[in-house]
This record gives sequence, structure tokens and C-alpha cells, in this order.
Amino acid sequence: MTPPAAGGVADLVRLRAHHPEAVAEAAAARRRRPLLGPTGRLMIIAADHPARGALAVGDDGLAMADRFDLLERLCLALARPGVDGVLAGADVLEDLLLLGALEDRIVIGSMNRGGLAGASFELDDRFTGHRPVDLSQQGFDAGKLLLRIDHDDPGSLDTLHTAARTVNAMAAHRLPVFVEPFLCRRTPAGIRTDLGAAAVTTSIAIASGLGGTSAYTWLKVPVTEDPEDMERVMRTSTLPAVLLGGDLAEDPDTAYERWRGALRLPTVQGLVVGRSLLYPADGDVAGAVDTAVGLL
Repeated sequence: MTPPAAGGVADLVRLRAHHPEAVAEAAAARRRRPLLGPTGRLMIIAADHPARGALAVGDDGLAMADRFDLLERLCLALARPGVDGVLAGADVLEDLLLLGALEDRIVIGSMNRGGLAGASFELDDRFTGHRPVDLSQQGFDAGKLLLRIDHDDPGSLDTLHTAARTVNAMAAHRLPVFVEPFLCRRTPAGIRTDLGAAAVTTSIAIASGLGGTSAYTWLKVPVTEDPEDMERVMRTSTLPAVLLGGDLAEDPDTAYERWRGALRLPTVQGLVVGRSLLYPADGDVAGAVDTAVGLL
């Protein structure tokens, strides 16, 4: 087995400064695997929050700002049994590539990160991350796009149009694209997403119809406010779906039970969870990841 390009997290800066071509070399040499393994389920660790300036976990507004700490947590999570891969921006994925942490793992690039958290232009969610051609050239396995729609914001039409073109481009490369749709609205306290059954149903219907083909489209959806609504909501589309996690303000055991119920539905194929597993309240990353894997 080829040793990783970086000997450890502390070696990344030296390597990036003196041997930047190591990123492309590591991508070309990475061992790949099918999107779905023998179980037919997916457990993906999400870490694309920093590229949108969303660094908070709970009451700590800068919890994800320490990149060295984040990488150590990610390497620990990716090494746990049952974890299939990671979702992140280019810089994080390339750090993990250099560390050798992406061998036989699913790599999903985050595509639109221009809607910076808390900005006046947060809903003008430009595609500032991976392009379809980047994902194809680096041999990554899929992309993810965030689709937030505010019926009172005419700019949402631009996001919809760009998202549809991106779905087409990903299909042209035969790469899956995970679409994360929300209906949302502006409030004095910031952007608020609507997790009611009607809103989630509508967002799924819109996301499913994007582009000239849905052959490579997956959905990345939240559990509704009332988990009992999920069975009806998920009948909106036949596209495969994964559940998203988020920064859990509620008791983790309650969240796990919400996920457990939704994971029984026929179109739900797995979980994409980040902050709640990487920064659990008790500090036990391995334990949190193992619990989530056990739900599958």
C-alpha cells in the first residue's frame, strides 16, 4: 500500500507549500469503491460547514475553526467500522487525501458555498466550490448542492436555475449529485427553514424535478418536525434519499430515534451527519459515530 503523502496533520503545511502537486497525485492514486457497498446503505460524515462560514456547534461559535482539530476528528470518524465516506469542501477533502484518510471511502464534494451564514446575501447561494469537472478530474464520487428556496425572494430563481444546470452537468459526467432542498424565509433572527410536512414535501417535489434527467439525483432531506409525517412525505419521490443531521440542540437520544424511524422507509438509504458526531457533548467522537452506524 502506498504510504500517505503527509506523515500527519502537522506535515500538511510543509507539503502544501513545497509540493502542491501532491494533491493531484494523491487523488489519482486513491483506491475507489462503489457508492453503495454490500449493505446498500450509506453513512457519510459531513464537514462542509466551514466553507460557508458556518463554524458554530451549539453555543461555541468557532467550534469548527480549528482545522487541525477538525482533521483529527474526521480521521477518527472515517476509521470507524461502517463509515462509508465524507462530504466536504475542496480544502478539507484535499487535506484528508494527503493524510491517506480517503482510501476506499466515498468522497462527496460540496458545490455551492456562496451563501455565507448570516450574510445579507445568504440565499444568493452561488456555486463557489467544486464544479462537476473538478469532481470528475479528481476521481471523486459525487457532489452535493444546497437548494434553499424563499418564495418572497426573486433571487431563489437564480439558485434554482443554476442547480438545474448543475444536475445536468453531473449527469453528463455520470456522477451522483445529492440535492439538499429547503423552503425557508427571512426573519429578524435570520434565515429560518420550514420543517413542516407540507414544506418538506414541496421541497422534495421541486428538487426531484430539477434538470433534464434525474438519473443521477439523490435527495438529502431533514426529518420533519413531526417524525410521524415522514412516511407520507417520503412518498413524494422515488429518488434515493439520505437523512441529514445538523447541530442537535435536542437530546441526542431523541434525535437518534427520529433517524431510526425514518431509516425504515423504502427510499431512505442512509445518513449524512456532521457536527453532532464530530463534536458530541461528551467528547466521544468514536462512540457517537458508532451509535449512528448502529441505526443503519
